Amino acid sequence: MAISTDLSAGVAIDPATAIGTVRLTVADLDRSRSFYETALGLQPFALEDGGLALGRADEQALIELHGDGSAPRLDRHATGLYHLAVLVPTRRDLALALARVAQAHWPLDGASDHLVSEALYLSDPDGNGIEIYRDRPRDQWRRRAGGLEMATLPLDLRHLLGEAADAGSLPPTVPAGTRIGHVHLQVADIGEAEAFYHGVLGFDVMVRGYPGALFVSAGGYHHHIGLNTWHSAGASPPAPGSIGLRSFEVQLPGAQELDRLLRRVRESGRHIESAPGGAAVRDPSGNAVVLRSR
Repeated sequence: MAISTDLSAGVAIDPATAIGTVRLTVADLDRSRSFYETALGLQPFALEDGGLALGRADEQALIELHGDGSAPRLDRHATGLYHLAVLVPTRRDLALALARVAQAHWPLDGASDHLVSEALYLSDPDGNGIEIYRDRPRDQWRRRAGGLEMATLPLDLRHLLGEAADAGSLPPTVPAGTRIGHVHLQVADIGEAEAFYHGVLGFDVMVRGYPGALFVSAGGYHHHIGLNTWHSAGASPPAPGSIGLRSFEVQLPGAQELDRLLRRVRESGRHIESAPGGAAVRDPSGNAVVLRSR
C-alpha cells in the first residue's frame, strides 16, 4: 500500500518527542546483566515477568532485557537493530564511559567523531550493537544545503581519556540524565522506511548524505532514528523470538499528541497492537515501535 511522504502543516511529529526504553531478547540473562552492569554502568532491576530493567533507580529504564536460552541467534543480515545509542550528558562522562569499558576488558568495535557528536561503539555478549555518545552543543553543528552535516571521522581516544585524568576511581553507575538518544535500525528498503517514519509518524529527514542510510528526528535533533540497508537490503525480519530487538519506544510529550499520532497511523492502514503504556506498530521491515506518552 502506497503511503504519502508529504508532511503538510500540523502533521510533523511533536518537537519534544524522544526515544524511550529499548527492549532486547538475550540468550543468557545473567551473562548480559554482568556486561551491562560492569561495562556500561547500568543498574539492574528485576521485572515482574522475569526480565531485567537497566538504568538508574531514579530514572526511566534505558534498556529491558528478556532472556531466552532457546532463542535463534542474532541474524546480522536480517532487519532489526543496528545499534541502540546511550547518550551521556558531557564529554567527561564519555571519557568515564570509555574508562569503564576498558576496566571491564571489553573490546570496542569503533570510535568516531560525527561532527555533531563523539561516539564509542561496542557489542553486548549476544552481538547487539551499542553506541555510547555525547552531543556537541547545537550551535556547533554545521549545516549545508539539504540538511545537517555529519561525518565518520576517527576519534582520538587518548585525548578523550584526558577529560577524566583527575577522576580517581570510576563512579559505579552512569550519571543522572543518561538516556537513550537514538536507535539505529537495519531495514529492507530506505524508501519504505522513509514513507513510514517521515510520511506516517512525522519525523523530519535530517541527513541523506550517507549511501544506503537515512537519519530522521524531531525538533531539529541530528537523529532520533537511523535507518540503513548496509547489511539488510531486501531482507526479511528475523525468525520470531530471535536474539535482538523486541521493540523500542517513541515517547510523545502528552496524551493529546499520542492520540493525534495514533490517528495518523490508523489512517495509513497499519495495524496497531496494544502495548504496556501505549500502542505498538511495526515498520515496513517488521521492527516494533511502541508509541506512548511520557
